[in-house]
Amino acid sequence: MPSRSVIREFLNQRRIAVVGVSRDKDDFSRMMYRQFQNSGYQVYAVNPSAESTESMRYYRSLRDLPEPVDGALVMVPAAQSAAVVQDCQAAGIRRVWLYRATGEGAVSPEAVALARSAGMALVDGACPFMFIGSFPHQIHRLFTRFDP
Repeated sequence: MPSRSVIREFLNQRRIAVVGVSRDKDDFSRMMYRQFQNSGYQVYAVNPSAESTESMRYYRSLRDLPEPVDGALVMVPAAQSAAVVQDCQAAGIRRVWLYRATGEGAVSPEAVALARSAGMALVDGACPFMFIGSFPHQIHRLFTRFDP
């Protein structure tokens, strides 16, 4: 389980990249992106295969962002997350959240090992909605165990 202190550190940052934001406007990753926006964060959507639209600007990689970010929320399948952690390291991103709600999410042993060996502040699992979301999501946090 991730530690509460690393979660707080991640959420105390103001510029966040969300890696794996879907082109589908009803996808959960888009809801997460909007929740960060609505909570006052400067948020960047990263998806190498998405085209920008009038309402959504996508960046192909973390290195294409117009300014450095303080952290990256990784919402790709676990099989792709190690490559994203490597991109985070190359882009100088020191805080990484590997998203997980059910199943393995973006958490893979290889991605966790890479992030830890690079000295990144790592949230290896959990859903940010439990911390910046609405009331029902915060109830879920009460029943979830986290390290101190």
